[in-house]
Amino acid sequence: MDTMLGVPAKRWPWRRHLLRGALCALLLPGHGAQAATELRTAAQESTAPKYQAGEAGAGIVGLCIDVQRAIERIDPGLRFVGDQRWMPLVRIFTELSNGQQDVACALQRTRERLEKLNFIEPALVPIHYLLLARIDDQATVGSWDDVRRMGNSAVILANRGFASVTYLEELGGLTVDASAASPELNMQKLLSGRGRFFYHRTPGLQDFLKRTGAVGKVRILPTVMYSSQMYMAFGRHVERATTERIQRALAQLEASGELERIVRKWP
Repeated sequence: MDTMLGVPAKRWPWRRHLLRGALCALLLPGHGAQAATELRTAAQESTAPKYQAGEAGAGIVGLCIDVQRAIERIDPGLRFVGDQRWMPLVRIFTELSNGQQDVACALQRTRERLEKLNFIEPALVPIHYLLLARIDDQATVGSWDDVRRMGNSAVILANRGFASVTYLEELGGLTVDASAASPELNMQKLLSGRGRFFYHRTPGLQDFLKRTGAVGKVRILPTVMYSSQMYMAFGRHVERATTERIQRALAQLEASGELERIVRKWP
Protein backbone atom coordinates (compact mmCIF):
# COMPACT_ATOMS: atom_id res chain seq x y z
CA MET A 1 0.00 0.00 0.00
CA ASP A 2 1.24 3.46 -0.88
CA THR A 3 1.91 5.21 2.42
CA MET A 4 3.27 8.49 3.69
CA LEU A 5 4.90 8.46 7.10
CA GLY A 6 3.22 5.07 7.59
CA VAL A 7 -0.30 6.40 6.87
CA PRO A 8 -2.29 5.27 3.78
CA ALA A 9 -2.20 7.79 0.94
CA LYS A 10 -6.00 8.14 0.87
CA ARG A 11 -5.77 9.83 4.27
CA TRP A 12 -3.49 12.55 2.78
CA PRO A 13 -5.78 14.25 0.22
CA TRP A 14 -3.22 17.02 -0.47
CA ARG A 15 -0.30 14.59 -1.08
CA ARG A 16 -0.80 14.32 -4.83
CA HIS A 17 -0.95 18.11 -5.20
CA LEU A 18 2.17 18.60 -3.07
CA LEU A 19 4.20 16.14 -5.12
CA ARG A 20 2.98 17.65 -8.38
CA GLY A 21 3.98 21.14 -7.19
CA ALA A 22 7.42 19.96 -6.10
CA LEU A 23 8.01 18.32 -9.48
CA CYS A 24 7.03 21.51 -11.32
CA ALA A 25 9.39 23.54 -9.15
CA LEU A 26 12.26 21.21 -9.95
CA LEU A 27 11.63 21.69 -13.66
CA LEU A 28 11.64 25.49 -13.46
CA PRO A 29 14.84 27.18 -14.81
CA GLY A 30 17.34 28.02 -12.10
CA HIS A 31 15.62 26.01 -9.39
CA GLY A 32 17.99 25.49 -6.49
CA ALA A 33 20.51 28.04 -7.77
CA GLN A 34 21.21 30.94 -5.48
CA ALA A 35 21.40 34.47 -6.83
CA ALA A 36 24.95 35.59 -7.51
CA THR A 37 26.63 37.76 -4.90
CA GLU A 38 27.18 41.11 -6.61
CA LEU A 39 30.29 43.10 -5.82
CA ARG A 40 30.08 46.78 -6.71
CA THR A 41 33.22 48.26 -8.20
CA ALA A 42 34.40 50.87 -10.73
CA ALA A 43 37.14 51.35 -13.31
CA GLN A 44 39.81 53.63 -11.91
CA GLU A 45 40.68 56.49 -14.24
CA SER A 46 44.17 56.89 -15.72
CA THR A 47 45.49 53.52 -14.52
CA ALA A 48 46.32 51.56 -17.69
CA PRO A 49 46.95 48.66 -17.85
CA LYS A 50 44.63 48.09 -14.87
CA TYR A 51 41.80 49.70 -16.80
CA GLN A 52 41.86 51.19 -20.27
CA ALA A 53 39.50 51.92 -23.14
CA GLY A 54 39.15 49.00 -25.51
CA GLU A 55 39.39 49.28 -29.26
CA ALA A 56 36.40 49.51 -31.60
CA GLY A 57 33.83 50.06 -28.89
CA ALA A 58 34.98 47.14 -26.78
CA GLY A 59 34.24 49.05 -23.60
CA ILE A 60 36.67 49.14 -20.70
CA VAL A 61 39.30 46.40 -20.74
CA GLY A 62 42.50 45.69 -18.86
CA LEU A 63 44.27 43.60 -16.29
CA CYS A 64 41.60 44.06 -13.61
CA ILE A 65 38.76 43.23 -15.98
CA ASP A 66 40.51 39.97 -16.88
CA VAL A 67 41.15 39.13 -13.22
CA GLN A 68 37.52 39.77 -12.28
CA ARG A 69 36.18 37.63 -15.16
CA ALA A 70 38.59 34.84 -14.18
CA ILE A 71 37.32 34.94 -10.58
CA GLU A 72 33.74 34.70 -11.86
CA ARG A 73 34.62 31.63 -13.92
CA ILE A 74 36.11 29.89 -10.89
CA ASP A 75 33.24 30.92 -8.59
CA PRO A 76 30.08 31.51 -10.70
CA GLY A 77 28.28 32.66 -7.57
CA LEU A 78 30.28 35.91 -7.63
CA ARG A 79 29.64 38.78 -10.01
CA PHE A 80 31.52 42.08 -10.30
CA VAL A 81 29.30 44.97 -11.39
CA GLY A 82 30.19 48.53 -12.30
CA ASP A 83 33.56 47.93 -13.95
CA GLN A 84 32.37 49.64 -17.14
CA ARG A 85 32.14 53.08 -15.55
CA TRP A 86 35.11 55.36 -15.02
CA MET A 87 35.76 56.91 -11.64
CA PRO A 88 38.66 58.82 -10.03
CA LEU A 89 40.55 57.14 -7.20
CA VAL A 90 39.51 59.71 -4.59
CA ARG A 91 35.83 58.92 -5.17
CA ILE A 92 36.48 55.16 -5.28
CA PHE A 93 38.17 55.33 -1.89
CA THR A 94 35.30 57.40 -0.46
CA GLU A 95 32.65 55.01 -1.74
CA LEU A 96 34.54 51.97 -0.46
CA SER A 97 34.78 53.61 2.95
CA ASN A 98 31.09 54.50 3.22
CA GLY A 99 29.69 51.28 1.76
CA GLN A 100 28.63 52.51 -1.70
CA GLN A 101 31.22 50.23 -3.33
CA ASP A 102 32.45 46.83 -2.25
CA VAL A 103 35.79 46.13 -3.93
CA ALA A 104 38.63 47.88 -5.74
CA CYS A 105 41.09 45.99 -7.90
CA ALA A 106 44.84 46.48 -7.59
CA LEU A 107 45.37 49.05 -4.86
CA GLN A 108 48.52 49.59 -2.85
CA ARG A 109 48.39 49.16 0.89
CA THR A 110 49.04 52.30 2.91
CA ARG A 111 48.56 53.11 6.58
CA GLU A 112 45.49 55.24 5.83
CA ARG A 113 43.90 52.60 3.62
CA LEU A 114 44.54 49.78 6.09
CA GLU A 115 42.52 51.72 8.66
CA LYS A 116 39.43 51.75 6.43
CA LEU A 117 39.76 48.83 4.00
CA ASN A 118 40.52 45.11 4.06
CA PHE A 119 43.20 43.76 1.73
CA ILE A 120 43.65 40.13 0.73
CA GLU A 121 46.50 37.99 -0.55
CA PRO A 122 47.85 37.06 -3.00
CA ALA A 123 49.15 40.26 -4.56
CA LEU A 124 47.92 40.87 -8.09
CA VAL A 125 50.85 42.65 -9.69
CA PRO A 126 54.19 44.21 -8.67
CA ILE A 127 54.80 47.86 -9.51
CA HIS A 128 57.95 49.97 -9.71
CA TYR A 129 58.18 53.73 -9.44
CA LEU A 130 60.52 55.80 -11.58
CA LEU A 131 61.21 59.48 -12.11
CA LEU A 132 60.46 61.24 -15.38
CA ALA A 133 62.25 64.43 -16.43
CA ARG A 134 62.12 66.64 -19.50
CA ILE A 135 64.30 65.46 -22.35
CA ASP A 136 66.71 68.39 -21.97
CA ASP A 137 67.17 67.85 -18.21
CA GLN A 138 70.40 65.93 -17.67
CA ALA A 139 69.78 65.27 -13.97
CA THR A 140 71.37 62.12 -12.59
CA VAL A 141 69.46 60.50 -9.73
CA GLY A 142 70.68 57.40 -7.95
CA SER A 143 68.84 57.92 -4.66
CA TRP A 144 66.46 60.29 -2.92
CA ASP A 145 69.45 62.05 -1.35
CA ASP A 146 70.45 63.16 -4.83
CA VAL A 147 67.06 64.82 -5.21
CA ARG A 148 67.27 66.44 -1.79
CA ARG A 149 70.62 67.98 -2.69
CA MET A 150 68.97 69.74 -5.63
CA GLY A 151 66.98 71.85 -3.19
CA ASN A 152 63.43 73.15 -3.32
CA SER A 153 63.58 73.70 -7.08
CA ALA A 154 63.50 69.93 -7.61
CA VAL A 155 59.71 69.74 -7.38
CA ILE A 156 58.35 66.18 -7.67
CA LEU A 157 54.94 65.90 -9.28
CA ALA A 158 52.66 63.14 -7.97
CA ASN A 159 49.01 62.16 -8.42
CA ARG A 160 46.61 63.37 -5.74
CA GLY A 161 45.07 60.54 -3.71
CA PHE A 162 47.53 57.90 -4.93
CA ALA A 163 49.62 55.84 -2.52
CA SER A 164 52.76 57.33 -4.05
CA VAL A 165 52.02 60.67 -2.39
CA THR A 166 51.99 59.13 1.10
CA TYR A 167 55.30 57.43 0.42
CA LEU A 168 56.98 60.64 -0.79
CA GLU A 169 55.69 62.65 2.15
CA GLU A 170 56.91 60.06 4.65
CA LEU A 171 60.41 60.16 3.15
CA GLY A 172 60.80 63.78 4.21
CA GLY A 173 63.07 66.49 2.81
CA LEU A 174 61.41 66.46 -0.63
CA THR A 175 59.33 69.11 -2.36
CA VAL A 176 56.17 67.35 -3.54
CA ASP A 177 53.36 68.80 -5.63
CA ALA A 178 50.33 66.49 -5.50
CA SER A 179 47.71 69.01 -6.59
CA ALA A 180 46.92 67.31 -9.91
CA ALA A 181 44.29 64.57 -9.85
CA SER A 182 45.48 62.68 -12.92
CA PRO A 183 48.76 61.57 -14.54
CA GLU A 184 47.77 63.42 -17.72
CA LEU A 185 47.65 66.74 -15.88
CA ASN A 186 50.99 66.04 -14.23
CA MET A 187 52.56 65.29 -17.61
CA GLN A 188 51.36 68.67 -18.86
CA LYS A 189 52.85 70.32 -15.78
CA LEU A 190 56.17 68.55 -16.28
CA LEU A 191 56.41 69.56 -19.93
CA SER A 192 55.53 73.17 -19.09
CA GLY A 193 58.26 73.35 -16.44
CA ARG A 194 55.96 73.40 -13.39
CA GLY A 195 57.90 70.54 -11.83
CA ARG A 196 61.32 69.00 -12.36
CA PHE A 197 60.33 65.36 -11.93
CA PHE A 198 57.18 63.30 -12.30
CA TYR A 199 56.96 60.24 -10.03
CA HIS A 200 55.08 57.53 -11.93
CA ARG A 201 54.83 53.77 -11.99
CA THR A 202 55.29 50.89 -14.34
CA PRO A 203 53.65 48.71 -15.71
CA GLY A 204 51.85 50.99 -18.13
CA LEU A 205 54.48 53.71 -18.38
CA GLN A 206 55.37 53.31 -22.06
CA ASP A 207 51.69 53.23 -23.04
CA PHE A 208 51.11 56.34 -20.92
CA LEU A 209 53.88 58.25 -22.74
CA LYS A 210 52.36 57.32 -26.10
CA ARG A 211 48.84 58.32 -25.07
CA THR A 212 49.98 61.71 -23.81
CA GLY A 213 52.25 62.46 -26.77
CA ALA A 214 55.27 62.65 -24.47
CA VAL A 215 57.53 60.24 -26.37
CA GLY A 216 60.70 62.13 -27.27
CA LYS A 217 59.81 64.95 -24.88
CA VAL A 218 60.68 63.25 -21.58
CA ARG A 219 63.26 60.78 -20.37
CA ILE A 220 62.76 57.94 -17.91
CA LEU A 221 65.49 57.98 -15.29
CA PRO A 222 66.85 54.43 -14.91
CA THR A 223 66.86 54.10 -11.12
CA VAL A 224 63.87 52.34 -9.58
CA MET A 225 62.98 54.60 -6.68
CA TYR A 226 60.43 52.34 -5.00
CA SER A 227 58.77 48.95 -5.53
CA SER A 228 55.50 47.70 -4.14
CA GLN A 229 52.56 45.35 -4.75
CA MET A 230 48.89 45.90 -5.57
CA TYR A 231 46.05 43.93 -4.01
CA MET A 232 42.30 43.47 -3.99
CA ALA A 233 40.79 45.85 -1.44
CA PHE A 234 37.34 45.66 0.18
CA GLY A 235 35.13 47.95 2.19
CA ARG A 236 34.86 46.90 5.83
CA HIS A 237 31.14 46.20 5.31
CA VAL A 238 31.80 43.26 2.96
CA GLU A 239 31.21 39.92 4.68
CA ARG A 240 34.29 37.90 5.51
CA ALA A 241 32.83 34.83 3.79
CA THR A 242 32.70 36.79 0.53
CA THR A 243 36.29 38.02 0.73
CA GLU A 244 37.42 34.48 1.56
CA ARG A 245 35.72 33.17 -1.59
CA ILE A 246 37.59 35.71 -3.70
CA GLN A 247 40.81 34.91 -1.89
CA ARG A 248 40.39 31.21 -2.70
CA ALA A 249 39.74 32.03 -6.35
CA LEU A 250 42.83 34.25 -6.52
CA ALA A 251 44.95 31.55 -4.90
CA GLN A 252 43.73 29.11 -7.55
CA LEU A 253 44.57 31.59 -10.32
CA GLU A 254 48.04 32.04 -8.87
CA ALA A 255 48.66 28.30 -8.46
CA SER A 256 47.57 27.53 -12.02
CA GLY A 257 49.74 30.28 -13.50
CA GLU A 258 46.74 32.09 -14.98
CA LEU A 259 47.28 35.18 -12.83
CA GLU A 260 50.82 35.54 -14.18
CA ARG A 261 49.53 35.06 -17.73
CA ILE A 262 47.03 37.86 -17.24
CA VAL A 263 49.71 40.20 -15.89
CA ARG A 264 51.99 39.40 -18.84
CA LYS A 265 49.13 40.06 -21.26
CA TRP A 266 49.06 43.68 -20.07
CA PRO A 267 52.72 44.75 -20.01
